[in-house]
Amino acid sequence: METGTSTSNSGNSRNDSYETIKNGSWFNQFRNGCNPWMARYVYGLIFLIANLLAWAARDYGRRALNKVTKFKNCKEGENCLGTEGVLRVSLGCFLFYFVMFLSTLGTSKTHSSRDKWHSGWWSAKLIMWPALTIIPFLLPSTIILLYGELAHFGAGVFLLIQLISVISFITWLNECYQSQKDAERCHVRVMLLATTSYTVCIVGVILMYIWYAPDSSCLLNIFFITWTLFLIQLMTSIALHPKVNAGYLTPALMGLYVVFICWCAIRSEPVGENCNRKAAASNRTDWLTIISFVVALLAMVIATFSTGIDSQCFQFKKDVCSEGEEEEEEVEEDGVPYGYGFFHFVFATGAMYFAMLLIGWNTHHPMKKWTIDVGWTSTWVRIVNEWVAVCVYIWMLMAPIVLKTRRQRASGT
Repeated sequence: METGTSTSNSGNSRNDSYETIKNGSWFNQFRNGCNPWMARYVYGLIFLIANLLAWAARDYGRRALNKVTKFKNCKEGENCLGTEGVLRVSLGCFLFYFVMFLSTLGTSKTHSSRDKWHSGWWSAKLIMWPALTIIPFLLPSTIILLYGELAHFGAGVFLLIQLISVISFITWLNECYQSQKDAERCHVRVMLLATTSYTVCIVGVILMYIWYAPDSSCLLNIFFITWTLFLIQLMTSIALHPKVNAGYLTPALMGLYVVFICWCAIRSEPVGENCNRKAAASNRTDWLTIISFVVALLAMVIATFSTGIDSQCFQFKKDVCSEGEEEEEEVEEDGVPYGYGFFHFVFATGAMYFAMLLIGWNTHHPMKKWTIDVGWTSTWVRIVNEWVAVCVYIWMLMAPIVLKTRRQRASGT
């Protein structure tokens, strides 16, 4: 009995310490050593370093030519620099996170062996990560180019996961506002946020017409921008339909998202196009170009990190606004704070995604220094991503009505 009591007390003390770490600041999470909240930042840092290594291999790999030629598959350094250098670093990063994905998939309890592996064993990981980064430099070019083709699919999976995460967050935010007790007061905030979002959308569309469609010969850019404006109107009309009644906020925020994607798509058009004056103006490498590159790189890492810890967006029920469900979450005190397997899977596909950005989604496309996600392939990937985002959002609005109609027809027959 005493042994059972002591075991129970030790388990409770561990849970209490985890709860203290969870509710504390990020500094406390680092100070208290190995825990899942600290681990996610370390994995994010590893991912950032991998991004920087891939960029260095592409832009400044020639300086390391003498050392690189020691690898037998690097013919005078050509096969390990530029595009292939990016793919080799990306493959090493992918292998690391894929191994972590396989070894942590299904982890549900803290203090388990897989939880300790995810949150600790950093000395072993500091050996495993560099080893898996070096291994791709020993592989022949055929395997690396094959990985480059597969990375297109993996990057697409990453974009889809990120898209669902963004839409789920927008929907969750709208539900939070609607579930508040002081709904009348929140209604003013919702209208203010929605109005601001629509205003930014309109301003963004006007600026894109000015910057990227200066004359009537820019038919493709005019089509991209006009179609984006049409999609915003379509989402708003469906959301405000009496049967849907989703409100103003979600279509407004989705409008911001699709305008941003359209802007990124047109920005990805190659330099030298007459309709892309902004790209022509930034043709030379200056501080603004470097800052834009660094911001884009950090934004990609942050997007990967935020998507990775949002495993709840793929659950059927995600209502964390009500007090009753917060109590239900607290019942399982020893549950993991986020899905470890999902977290590493997102980073694994993110490794493929950053490779596609750095090579312009084309394994035979040379990239200039300090550029990211430039080329016609990049442009069309962004545009298709925008269209898919709208389709997914509309389906999320229409799905409950469609399923309800099907149930009524089935019950009627």
